[in-house]
Amino acid sequence: MDQPQTIKYYQTGTFTVGNRLLSEDQRSVQSGMERTNSLNSGHRACQGCGEALGARYAIDAAMRATGNKVICVNATGCLEVFSTPYPETSWQVPWIHSLFGNAAAVASGVAAAQRALGRDDVRVIAQGGDGGTTDIGFGCLSGMFERNDDVLYICYDNEAYMNTGVQRSSATPPAARTATTPALGPEPGNVFGTGKNVPLIAMAHRIPYVATASVANLRDLEAKVTRAMQIRGARYLHIFVPCPLGWGSASEDTIRLARLAVESGLYPLFEARHGKVTSRTTIRRPVPVTDYLKLQKRFAHLFGKAPDTVRIAQIQRMADQNIADFGLIE
Repeated sequence: MDQPQTIKYYQTGTFTVGNRLLSEDQRSVQSGMERTNSLNSGHRACQGCGEALGARYAIDAAMRATGNKVICVNATGCLEVFSTPYPETSWQVPWIHSLFGNAAAVASGVAAAQRALGRDDVRVIAQGGDGGTTDIGFGCLSGMFERNDDVLYICYDNEAYMNTGVQRSSATPPAARTATTPALGPEPGNVFGTGKNVPLIAMAHRIPYVATASVANLRDLEAKVTRAMQIRGARYLHIFVPCPLGWGSASEDTIRLARLAVESGLYPLFEARHGKVTSRTTIRRPVPVTDYLKLQKRFAHLFGKAPDTVRIAQIQRMADQNIADFGLIE
């Protein structure tokens, strides 16, 4: 008997229950009654917030993978602020607010406490934005990796300090306008040659699992969280979450932007085990980076009366290099 053909996203346009081409085991958590709604309604995220969407799906997938036995540690930042305006909370899980820079250390302590109690069934997740992860919390994160603590760290990357006024972080892309990299001078926006790639740094620690994900592909995001929760030791998941407010994009373009970042090669989706890439999401038809950049006001200065073709070409070369390095085109 012939094997059933795998349904691709581009064939159906959705992974939701409403698409009858998909069997039950192919549908995402949003389709099932068992969804825990760990990040529930009533929070105060901006319209179109990619971080709220990413956290909602990531933690729901973790809950399903562990039988609803998850403790979350959350760094200060957008996710913490919009979900827990005192005295309210939108979290339906055991949840701890840490400082901006020590979420990884606090989560390591929680995991150690569970070990001391003999509870190997309760799993620990640390969460932070790119500021609390790639900058302020980088030392604690590296320590968690080095010790191989049994924690999944999730970074929700919106590429700046959105909570405090859209300042540049080490995840801010080159040429992007922020409050601290204004669109002024001969080379407006963030300078080229700065920043850091934390997924690659995590891989250099040879931890059991590293992956990147995007809110444009929730099925892939959920699958990676599920795999991460089946592994012991330090794990790292970096999720791309567009921010309409900080990026100057339309709220309805959040998923479109996340998809264009992947399809242009600017944000590769991959998994790695113990420092080696084991899988990647290939690109069927690469799109030019301009399709992605033009939807965001933070890059508007690149497309004025005289487009900055030199720096646009530099960004395109970055995307092309990612495609080559990760083998994103078969």
